[in-house]
Amino acid sequence: MSFELTGKLIEKFEIQQITASFQKREFVVEKIENASGREFTETIKFQLTQDRCDLIEKFEINTEIKISFNIKGRKWEKNGNVSYFTNLEAWRIENAEQGMNAAPPPQTEADIPPPPEEEDLPF
Repeated sequence: MSFELTGKLIEKFEIQQITASFQKREFVVEKIENASGREFTETIKFQLTQDRCDLIEKFEINTEIKISFNIKGRKWEKNGNVSYFTNLEAWRIENAEQGMNAAPPPQTEADIPPPPEEEDLPF
């Protein structure tokens, strides 16, 4: 299942080499929401893994970004204790401001309506 979230990049961490074959990189996004006249600030940590660790590199702190991500959960047992972990695994990151300020696509001949017939003109 895939989700999207837009927020301001407030922190990005270095790549961590967990094992010889697994690496991850975490980053944090600030999301501000208004509800019932009150403002709520959420700080949400995401992770990138393997070949996606560099996706966050081109974004500066305080940039508004849109993250596409999956929710991953794991059960972990050690010495008779059970723990559960949840990760927000990012797989695409875009500049949110580019999407909002993008110019409309150029019109093609198929998009332009034909001129009115001469007999339809009011003069």
